[in-house]
Amino acid sequence: MRFTKIRQRVLTLVWSGHQPIGAYAILEALKSEYPRAAPPTVYRALDFLIEIGLIHRIESMNAFVGCTHPYERHSGQFLICKNCGTAAELDDPSIIDVVRQSAGERGFLAQRQMIEVTGLCPDCRPGA
Repeated sequence: MRFTKIRQRVLTLVWSGHQPIGAYAILEALKSEYPRAAPPTVYRALDFLIEIGLIHRIESMNAFVGCTHPYERHSGQFLICKNCGTAAELDDPSIIDVVRQSAGERGFLAQRQMIEVTGLCPDCRPGA
């Protein structure tokens, strides 16, 4: 697999902030440098970056964020502010273990976990 210039640019766009970014926002940002970029170009780059562990997909938002632990394979847990849209990644193996154990007790084989918790970040909480 090659780390092409478009893949590098998509990674830069995803990592440019703490707010998750959608594929079409990435596409719009790419258009200035790559006028022929199309949705499949962006989705292929995103799939590549997820596969090598540099970004995560926040499924409830259909958006992407940079991974805070890109050199370790892990399942993410995210705290997502419903007011400002920021997402903070947790990496707590005990959460993964509890979910896996509870699933196993029910005869379910958990293969992939992505836990998303919505609420208010410290900046958006009342009285902050």
